[in-house]
Formats: sequence, C-alpha cells, structure tokens
Amino acid sequence: MPTFDIVSEVEMPEVNNALDQARREIDTRFDFKGVDASFELKDKTITIKADSDFQIDQMLDILKGKMVKRNVDVKSLSTGEVQKSGKQCLQDVTIQQGIEADVARKIVKLVKDSKIKVQAAIQGEKLRVTGKKRDDLQEVIAMLRDAKLEIPLQFNNFRD
Repeated sequence: MPTFDIVSEVEMPEVNNALDQARREIDTRFDFKGVDASFELKDKTITIKADSDFQIDQMLDILKGKMVKRNVDVKSLSTGEVQKSGKQCLQDVTIQQGIEADVARKIVKLVKDSKIKVQAAIQGEKLRVTGKKRDDLQEVIAMLRDAKLEIPLQFNNFRD
C-alpha cells in the first residue's frame, strides 16, 4: 500500500548560512555602525541582541529576508517578547521542528473530513498517511498544501 510521511523540518545548515549572511549585512550597514548588535544560535534558539527594540525589529526583518532567500520557511520561526536588560535589548527566536500533538490532530481531522479513502496516523513528531491508491495520496498532499496551517509541512518518504 502506498504511504508517505508529513513532517515539519528545518534544514539547520541553511539556517546557519542565513545567520552568517545576516551578520555580514549588519556589519556593513551604516545604521548599525558602532552598535553592539549580534545574532547567536544555541540549540534551536536564535538570540538577537541590539541597543534598542527598533534595531531588534530591523535585525529580525533582515534575518527573515535571508531565511527566505535560503528557502527556509519563516513560519517555522516563533518570536518571543523583546526583553530590556540595562543598555541592551534581547529577543529570542525559536526554530520549531516537528509537528506538535494538537497540530497533528488538526491535520488528521482535516484528512478524515476530506472523505478521501486514506488513513492518517500520528507517529511521534510526524504523520504517516496510508491509502490504496497513489492518486488518493496526491489528493491529500494537494489538500494540505491549500490548507492554511501555522507550520510549514514537507511530504517525504513516498513509497508505492
């Protein structure tokens, strides 16, 4: 029986490349001359440091632009609140990997409500969709691409 997996993954080497490009742009921009501004990646959290919250917003826009150019979906970034500590402002941006349980249940409900003859099963941080016909599976992929979900989805491990 044909199957495929629904996952939500971010390629960390591409995130590192986007961060390097954003650092270079901040180093060369005139409005960041003499400003202690930086990006730090630790585990799956990017910490943005700058002197003011306005600069944090500019740095976040630069980072998102570089991520888009590197084909990293910005829906996978979740931004925290800007925290002020002394002269510096900090903001944490978390990179979301995997499909959370409530979103997975929502996807399974979408698949079941579509009345396509397939089964969707949650397997940890991914979903496996099984059907008798390859066309049914392709129809599910098209339906999920059209659905407005808050996380980016990739479809891999397609087996006939």
